Amino acid sequence: MSELELVKTLHLLAAATWTGGLIVLGFLVSAIRTATDDRAVLQATAKRFSVVSWVAMATALATGLRLYYIDKAQPEYFITKWSLITIVIIVALVHQLTAKRTPPAIRGLTQAVILLLSIGIFAAATALPY
Repeated sequence: MSELELVKTLHLLAAATWTGGLIVLGFLVSAIRTATDDRAVLQATAKRFSVVSWVAMATALATGLRLYYIDKAQPEYFITKWSLITIVIIVALVHQLTAKRTPPAIRGLTQAVILLLSIGIFAAATALPY
């Protein structure tokens, strides 16, 4: 397996873990809220997901940068994708730092925005000329 193939594989796995995890988390939070009023259960779930998601995001970011340099890609193809990535990282970080003080409706809306941005990143990536 070439370096390019390995890096692409890791990149796709990390991106799928990030975005797929957001989808699963959305359904999971809804199910937990239906099953219990125990906020500690939601907090434990969010904390565990946070670890996985930040590792996935860091991996996707590092491998994405490596792909950019391996392919010697034109910057104009990546402007939209990098802009969305920057926004999603900032929104996710602010969300994580303020979640304990934010009402559930705002947290849910923020999570939806993060998910939509992540899907937008996938859409931008599939538009890249590979």
